[in-house]
Amino acid sequence: MTTFWSTYICVLTIGSLIGLTWLLIGTRKGETKGSVDQTMGHAFDGIEEYDNPLPQWWFLLFAGTLVFSVGYLILYPGLGNWKGILPGYEDGWTQTKEWEKEMDKADAKFGPIFAKFAAMPVEEVAKDPQALKMGGRLFASNCSVCHGSDAKGAFGFPNLADNNWRWGGNADTIKATIMGGRMAAMPAWGEVLGEDGVKNVAAYVRHELAGLPLPADSSADLVAGKQAFSTTCVACHGANGQGTEIMGAPNLTQPAGFIYGTSLTQLQQTIRHGRQGHMPAQNELLGNDKVQLLAAYVYSLSHSSKPEAASDK
Repeated sequence: MTTFWSTYICVLTIGSLIGLTWLLIGTRKGETKGSVDQTMGHAFDGIEEYDNPLPQWWFLLFAGTLVFSVGYLILYPGLGNWKGILPGYEDGWTQTKEWEKEMDKADAKFGPIFAKFAAMPVEEVAKDPQALKMGGRLFASNCSVCHGSDAKGAFGFPNLADNNWRWGGNADTIKATIMGGRMAAMPAWGEVLGEDGVKNVAAYVRHELAGLPLPADSSADLVAGKQAFSTTCVACHGANGQGTEIMGAPNLTQPAGFIYGTSLTQLQQTIRHGRQGHMPAQNELLGNDKVQLLAAYVYSLSHSSKPEAASDK
């Protein structure tokens, strides 16, 4: 902030406090003497305005507000370039510095606990009730908005409580997914296949691969759908439709993994226009030690029976 604007803010703020103090004191009246109430000398439709002083408690409340304002401006930055003299902040208080101070305290308190679990394999951490409690809280704070509080997912977000994994469900892969995030891209095939081709492939995927029934009025050609699938879809999903973990292509033989829906309309929409999925990386936000606990918690959801304490979020 330039010197001009700093001075401008100081003059305006201090001047306002002085003016408000003068106004409060200058308009202060003593207690009314005698038993006869004084009026302002005018009436409106028989209604007179009394000239009574401000109640003592109200006056003191105003005065206390002014005193608080002065103390606040001395301790905290509020007068231009003035940084304040609040103890514990060498260069003045800011929200960022207060947050950093709180984080330092938390790291000093919980750092050894995180470090202990970080040195263990994720599979072993997943067996520790204390670690699962901590991981559950991390999940509730950082992951539940997308995957749900029960980790069973939602439209467009996978279920983490079953064994249907797009990128792999072993402990190291889960941790890598959380640390670095994932980008999933299902290309649009509408222009390549045409409308009939889209409907045929959708019907083939739903009926032949996923094992779900087709509507009675469906006119899709399953043979043509299989042929189109074998030329356009196998590169990612494989010849048998069981997916490719290295590409994040889902297993089409497990309807539970269809995060965008299993109806013909939804499958046609997916094939026609494609899908874009983004799992944000949590490395910078949480760091390795917390991701270790989070990975162990997610791993425990589908690879072992969790202790009762682990559900305590």
